[in-house]
Amino acid sequence: MDLAKRPFYLNEEQIRWVEDTLARLTTEEKAGQLFCVMGGDYGKDELQKLVAEGRVGGILFRPAPAAEIRENYRLLDEVAAVPLLKAANLEEGGAGATTDGTLFGFPMMVGAAGDDSMVEKFGQVCAAEGKSVGVNWTFSPVCDIDRNYLNPITNVRTYGSDAEAVKKNTQLYVETMQKCGVAACAKHFPGDGVDYRDHHLHPTYNSLPAKEWYDSYGMIYQNLIEHDLMSIMAGHIVQPAVEMEINPKLTFAECLPASQSRELLTGVLRERFGFNGVITTDATIMGGYCMAMERGRAIPASIMAGCDMIVFNTNLYEDYSYILEGLKNGLLTQERLDEAVTRILALKAKVCGADGSGACDGRNADGNGACAGNAPEHSAAECAGVQDGILAQAAEWHRECADKAVTLVKNLAPQVLPVMREKYPRIRLITLGRDEIPGGSLAETAMELLKKRGFAVEHYQPFADELHGCADLPKDRLTLYLANYEQASNQTTVRIDWCPKHALDTPRFLNEEDCIFVSLANPYLLQDVPRVKTYINAYTATKVTIEAVVEKLTGESEFKGISPVDAFCGLPDTKI
Repeated sequence: MDLAKRPFYLNEEQIRWVEDTLARLTTEEKAGQLFCVMGGDYGKDELQKLVAEGRVGGILFRPAPAAEIRENYRLLDEVAAVPLLKAANLEEGGAGATTDGTLFGFPMMVGAAGDDSMVEKFGQVCAAEGKSVGVNWTFSPVCDIDRNYLNPITNVRTYGSDAEAVKKNTQLYVETMQKCGVAACAKHFPGDGVDYRDHHLHPTYNSLPAKEWYDSYGMIYQNLIEHDLMSIMAGHIVQPAVEMEINPKLTFAECLPASQSRELLTGVLRERFGFNGVITTDATIMGGYCMAMERGRAIPASIMAGCDMIVFNTNLYEDYSYILEGLKNGLLTQERLDEAVTRILALKAKVCGADGSGACDGRNADGNGACAGNAPEHSAAECAGVQDGILAQAAEWHRECADKAVTLVKNLAPQVLPVMREKYPRIRLITLGRDEIPGGSLAETAMELLKKRGFAVEHYQPFADELHGCADLPKDRLTLYLANYEQASNQTTVRIDWCPKHALDTPRFLNEEDCIFVSLANPYLLQDVPRVKTYINAYTATKVTIEAVVEKLTGESEFKGISPVDAFCGLPDTKI
C-alpha cells in the first residue's frame, strides 16, 4: 500500500504520522477506528467516553443548528487521541449537515440545469457549508443510475438515467469537494436503481449482465477512482453476474451484498479497478445488511472482505466485540485489520487537523497548509476567505439552479401557457403530498406568489366537496396541481395518494377544464396522471423552486430544464 500515490498522495511527514499512529494503537484501539457512529444515538458523556477510549473512528450527526453541530465536535475534539472523521450526507447542499444550511437542490435538479458550472457551484456550497461546522467527509456523491422509475430511494438523489451524464457530474462533484478540503465517499457500490426495491429494507439486486454493469456502473466508479476519489460506500446490493464471474464457484444464493462481498470489494474495487482508498459499508442498521448473514459473522466478514469502516450500528458494544472475537476465531486477521486502519489514518492525514482538533480549516494532518486533494497549497486564511465567499453566494446559486432546472415535460395544450390573469383570473390550487418545505408551507408559498400576481386563488379541500358533474365548471378557472412526493428510505413506493373520498382531487375533468400538473420532487408522477396535457418537473421542493415554477407558468421566465430521465416512464399513454 503506497500512501504517496493515488488517492492520498501523502508526503513523508504525513506517512510518518500514519505509521507512528498505527504503531502506538493497541488492538482494541485499532478496532475502534473501524467504526463510524451516529452521534445522536449516544448521550454527550457516553460519546465523549467512547471517543476518549478510542472506540470510535468517525462520527455523523444528523442535521441540527450549525452552532450545535460545531459545539458537539468541539467537545469530542478535546478528548480524541486520534482526529475524527466527521461525516455528513452532503447530497443536496449544506442542509445535509445543518438545519440552517442551504438546500441547494437534489442532484437530479442540478443535472437538469444542463450546466457543468452548476455542478461545481453545487459542490462548492456542499463543501463550504459542511466545513463551516467541521465536516471533513461526505457520504456523497450518489453514483446510482436511475434506470427503474419505480425505485423509491434513488429518484431525484441521482443525476438521472444516463450513465455518461452520471459519470461526468459525479466526477465534477468529487473533484470540487476534494479540492475544497472535504473527502468524498461515492455510493452505493455496486449501484442502485435497477431493482424497484429499497436496500434499507432487505438486500436488493443490481441484475445487469456483467459486461453491461462494467460498461455503466463500473465505468462510473472506475472513472472516479482515476480522478482520485478518496472513499467508496458499499451498498447492501447484490450483483450476481459480476460476483459469479469473479468467483465461478458461487451459486446465485451464495452471492452477498457488496458490503459483505469479497468478490466485489477485493476482486473488483481493489484488484480490477486498483482502488486504494477507504471502503465503508453503508449503514449496517439496514435490513439489507442484517438479513444477509448473522451479525456476529457479518461485522468481521465485512472487514475481511475489503471494507475498512463499519457505518452505524444496531449496538456499537456488540459490534465492537464481534471484531475482537473475529480476531480470535479467525474470521478476521490482524494483517487485514492493520491494512484497514492504515487507510483510515491516511484519510485522516488528508483532511483532519494534526493537533488533534480535527478541524477542517484547509490544513492537512501535518500542518503544512495544503488543501485536500491535489489543489494548490493555500494558507488557512486564504481557504477561509474562499469559503466565506461561497457561503455568501449559496442562496443566489440555488436560485440560478432552480431557474435553469425546471422542465416542461409535456405540453399538449399550448394555449394554456403562459397562464395569464386575463384568461384565468381564478386558480384552483390542489396540493398533494407533503406540505412542509424548508422554511414554510408549500401551499402558503404558492398562494402568496399567485395572489401577488393578481390571481384569485382557492386552495381546494376535497373533503369539503361532494361528487358532482362538469356542466357548471367555471370557464375562467385554471386548476393547478403542486405535488411534493419526495424519495425517502424505508418506504416501498413513491406514488400519489388520492383523497379516499371518491378521489375528488384527481383531474377527472381535464377535458372540460384546463389544468397544469407540477411535480416538485418525484419526476415520475406522470404515471399517475397520464392524461394530463401539461406536466412540469421541478425536482426539489423549496420556496425558491416554487417561485421559479410560478415565473415560468406566467411567462416571466422561459423553461430551460433538460429532463435527466424518461419522465414518461416508458408508458405509451403518458404521451397522449
